[in-house]
Amino acid sequence: MQLFNIITILLVLSALFAYVNHRFIKLPMTIGLMLISMLVSLAFVSMGHLGLGLEAGRTGAFFLRSVNFDKTLMVGLLGFMLFAGALHLDVNDLLEHKWEIGVFALTGPVLSTFLVGSSMYFVLAWLGIDMSYIYCLLFGAIVSPTDPIAVLGIMKEARVPKALETTISGESLFNDGVAVVVFLILHGIATGEHAATPGDVSVMFVKETFGGFAFGLAIGWLAYRVLKSVDNYQVEILVTLALVTGGYALALSIHTSGPIAIVVSGLLVGNVGRKFAMSDRTRERIDVFWELIDEILNAILFVLIGLELLAVTVTGRFVLAGAAAIAVALLARLVSLAVPSVVLRPVELGPGALKILTWGGLRGGIAVALALSLPPGFERSVIMTMTYAVVAFSILVQGLTLKYLLKPAS
Repeated sequence: MQLFNIITILLVLSALFAYVNHRFIKLPMTIGLMLISMLVSLAFVSMGHLGLGLEAGRTGAFFLRSVNFDKTLMVGLLGFMLFAGALHLDVNDLLEHKWEIGVFALTGPVLSTFLVGSSMYFVLAWLGIDMSYIYCLLFGAIVSPTDPIAVLGIMKEARVPKALETTISGESLFNDGVAVVVFLILHGIATGEHAATPGDVSVMFVKETFGGFAFGLAIGWLAYRVLKSVDNYQVEILVTLALVTGGYALALSIHTSGPIAIVVSGLLVGNVGRKFAMSDRTRERIDVFWELIDEILNAILFVLIGLELLAVTVTGRFVLAGAAAIAVALLARLVSLAVPSVVLRPVELGPGALKILTWGGLRGGIAVALALSLPPGFERSVIMTMTYAVVAFSILVQGLTLKYLLKPAS
């Protein structure tokens, strides 16, 4: 399928579903778009089981293969959406909660990966599903990070106390980069691409995470200098676009974390650049431009997540594994936050912070993309089903009920 046709279909579906949600369902846009596209996918699946609409189901599956969700998100959309999110975060607020964000983002995904992977290894064995421990760990790495795209989208709708909003948003922007690094390391071990020695793993982790941070500072500073030398909003918007596309591509080519690099550069441009390198007119135009980019790409992404239900293998044991994975992922999220919280005991985030951080840690498109990036086979089918269950529960249930959990803390 041609690229133009793919983009056309995605935009038409996003616009149609957005209209239906706004006019009739009235859910938060990201949740409504995902729910509607899931219902459409379920309709295709049900018609297929009844012997109806087989051609529509095949067309849908062909369309999803043409889109190549993992490449579309991880190489195409992610950099833009991370930059848009980071651009509007106040560095001073992040620095005020730097210890919580840093500790949760660095230790949380690693601890959760091993908790989820180890627990699901025994759960799957009990269900009669034979999957190796390394692939269980891969599943742990997939569902452990909170998705910044999902989190920032829901944070716009919920009235979260300022300290908690900063911590949740900051953690989600950085821990997905850390978790992607953990996933790449485990994936390399599973496929034999990387050695499993502690030294090799440590070097790769440091290069990806801290290298991505340093690279993000470098390209962000370069963009700041360019922005400061001109006063033309068209040129400055193009500079930010070049920063995202060129910076992300270059980060991947030198084997550092593209997500971390873009988040750091976005924070630098959004704070130092906004204050010292932009006129009021430029600041206003850049804000409007990136808000629109963020909203459009969010709409497309959540439509795609819903449609990916067509790629999920549904059997009795797989459904039970998915239900178990939801409980295990939530419990691991709680423990991975509670353990470092012992160290951060003096930090006050407000009453009920731990339960809000746990319930507000949403999973989204990044988890689905990582699951789809696995090589085809039995393990991928199991992991894809469990991942989709966790993501669907996270966005549809946690995302919709978070505001009720916040009432006692507000």
